[in-house]
Amino acid sequence: MKEKPIFIKKSNKEVEPFLTHKLEQSLQHSGATKEEIENIISKIEPDIYDGISTNEIYKKAYAYLKKSNRTSASRYSLKRAIFDLGPTGYPFERLVAALLREKGFKTSVSVILNGECVTHEIDVLAEKEGSVYAIECKFHSDANAVSNVKIPLYINSRFLDIQKQWNTNSKNTTHLKQGWLVTNTRFTIDAINYAKCVGLTLLSWDYPLNNGIKDNIDSFDLYPITTLINLSKDEKTTLISKDIILVKELYENKIVLEKMQITSDRIVKILNEVKELYKI
Repeated sequence: MKEKPIFIKKSNKEVEPFLTHKLEQSLQHSGATKEEIENIISKIEPDIYDGISTNEIYKKAYAYLKKSNRTSASRYSLKRAIFDLGPTGYPFERLVAALLREKGFKTSVSVILNGECVTHEIDVLAEKEGSVYAIECKFHSDANAVSNVKIPLYINSRFLDIQKQWNTNSKNTTHLKQGWLVTNTRFTIDAINYAKCVGLTLLSWDYPLNNGIKDNIDSFDLYPITTLINLSKDEKTTLISKDIILVKELYENKIVLEKMQITSDRIVKILNEVKELYKI
């Protein structure tokens, strides 16, 4: 007789059947070995019950992974690490700008631009090959939050106002080509359809498919410092206040750890973790 499927509860309260291969894939993406994955799943599967939350499953997997492979555990915690960049959206804007620089863009953060009608603050302004892109970043602290169609409607109207002013200004040698909207959570289907219709580029945690924020961070090893297991929550907050957002930036500014009066033994552990994540 076929076993009855076990249903788990997602963060948005929807339910879906528990599929072992999905858990395997998420662990594979973290860099865990085949042996580690098999060991973790063998320990977790007996504890899965109808109605268990995906967050509870994550916590169990993370705890086991942390014991066997701390670097993979850091990668596995990436989604939550981005939420931990809050409560303001500025660190997220810096992360988005860093990703764009890896793709060959010149970037500026928090830029004031005149529109045809009013003045606007642009989160990230990116330039490449004579074309300029105005990028709005919507950071959410709530994992259940989504950006509905009202957000791209608003962003596109702002972009059109700026575009009219920019492209008719004889002093500008570049062309303001397109608006972007980036979020750390997800977009509704209406938001995606509207953006496609008006030519607004969208980027979220997992959109576009295989080219979302997660994929780009993994591709360029641009992990935020909030992924680091060997840093306390207060230490992460202190580093963010010093505008050190990325693991890469911490490696380039190691002296800040000494200034924070962190012991030499812990500094060694932190930097070893940094080197593993940053692949130095």
